Amino acid sequence: MKKTSLTLTLAVGLLLTFGAARLFASDASKEVTITGSMVCGKCTLHDTKSCQNVVQVQKDGKTVNYYLKQNDVSKGMHEPICGGSSEKVTVTGTVKEKDGKEILTPTKIDVIKS
Repeated sequence: MKKTSLTLTLAVGLLLTFGAARLFASDASKEVTITGSMVCGKCTLHDTKSCQNVVQVQKDGKTVNYYLKQNDVSKGMHEPICGGSSEKVTVTGTVKEKDGKEILTPTKIDVIKS
């Protein structure tokens, strides 16, 4: 009886652990859409070693920088902002925090025409 109870307790504990991990993983992979000013992390912000798209968003009175992960979507949008220009954009993708920075993997970038 003690062995069965211990086994059941361990099984429930494992299920809860993996269930919680799965829940947190699914929250991190939700797609978000942000709107802000896209600038070059190297040329404009002097914050990255190489050119990288960064979308600056105003949140609660502060500027939040979303560093766009290098992929075909972000690379295709870099030329207009490299050298100090900026573009007003709406970006859709998934966000993860790494080393205190918001890293956004874009799936879609739309330039907002004035």
